Amino acid sequence: MLRALSKKEGFTLVELLIVVAIIGILAAIAIPQFAAYRERAYCASIKSDLANLAISEEAYFADSQVYTATLGDMTDFAQTSGVAITVAVDATQSFTATGTHANCTNTYNWDSTAGGLL
Repeated sequence: MLRALSKKEGFTLVELLIVVAIIGILAAIAIPQFAAYRERAYCASIKSDLANLAISEEAYFADSQVYTATLGDMTDFAQTSGVAITVAVDATQSFTATGTHANCTNTYNWDSTAGGLL
């Protein structure tokens, strides 16, 4: 008996190139979006730290009747890694705080007299 010729199974080079091209297009779309999501997360951590700082400042004020510019004085405030916060206290019993992060292009400010995030 003659054996029937069987068709070889597998993918052709053209099919593989099409799949690689589709993956490349999807990656080109996804990577910039991922970077934008990361930056928004870093910016959100600054805002969160400033809000937590304001709560800690008010708790410190309730105990000592003054605000503090030293973050170490507030035992209940835990700063997020990478977030830099500077606090300024003025003579009118108010404070301002500025928060930055290396991976966030924005700088955020908190003003106690204005009532929050500016």
